[in-house]
Amino acid sequence: MLKDKTAVVTGSTSGIGLAYARAFAKEGANVLINGFGDAAAIEKERAAIESEFGVKAIYSPADMTKADEIAEMIALAEKTFGSVDVLVNNAGIQFVSPIEDFPIDKWNQIIAINLSSAFHTIHAAVPGMKSRKWGRIINTASAHALVASPFKSAYVAAKHGIAGLTKTVALETATFGITANAICPGYVWTPLVEKQIPDQAKARGISEEAVKRDVLLAAQPTKEFVTVEQVAALAVFLASDAAASITGSIIPIDGGWTAE
Repeated sequence: MLKDKTAVVTGSTSGIGLAYARAFAKEGANVLINGFGDAAAIEKERAAIESEFGVKAIYSPADMTKADEIAEMIALAEKTFGSVDVLVNNAGIQFVSPIEDFPIDKWNQIIAINLSSAFHTIHAAVPGMKSRKWGRIINTASAHALVASPFKSAYVAAKHGIAGLTKTVALETATFGITANAICPGYVWTPLVEKQIPDQAKARGISEEAVKRDVLLAAQPTKEFVTVEQVAALAVFLASDAAASITGSIIPIDGGWTAE
């Protein structure tokens, strides 16, 4: 479906992002993966994408807090593969704290990585997409783009911002064969979710198991974590020709969380 296309996926060395990259590669797209982590582990994942799916995969260590490095990452993909056809903004971090104790540097970091980086990638990739009259921009938002939770002021603000950015870009690019949509997962079992559980437990004064049962999955009527494969499959659909008329949409995949 995506043979001869190129997908750039930020925050894709693990979790949802890696699932995106592998799903696009499975459809024939060359991919650029990005993120931090152990160099050997990242190389193993990059090489596995090439060997399993018969595509080319490259890695960019671009820091999502730095606009110049983000622009260089998009340029690298265009130089290597000739285009950036699918852009998936997935980089994200989390920090949990009452608002009065929320560290200023953590606020700035979360807004930079979870929101501003998406602006910078889109800013760099859209000119090429417009020139080719085709593009797919897929932003990983969250159920927190639609509803709020306590102790997550920066994350919720960033994800609400992603929803607005997505809608604006969709309107601006609608006549150029480009779509822009946001996927809003509920709780997906990823390193990001696993990492925040101790902080949630401390903030709420409950056990980690109680956080899983009574805080995280309490929000999801299915009582099941969303899987990375389910999120990636939705992204692949949004990149398909069948989804050409879906743009500016903020799409929950949250086990019914935001239906209440």
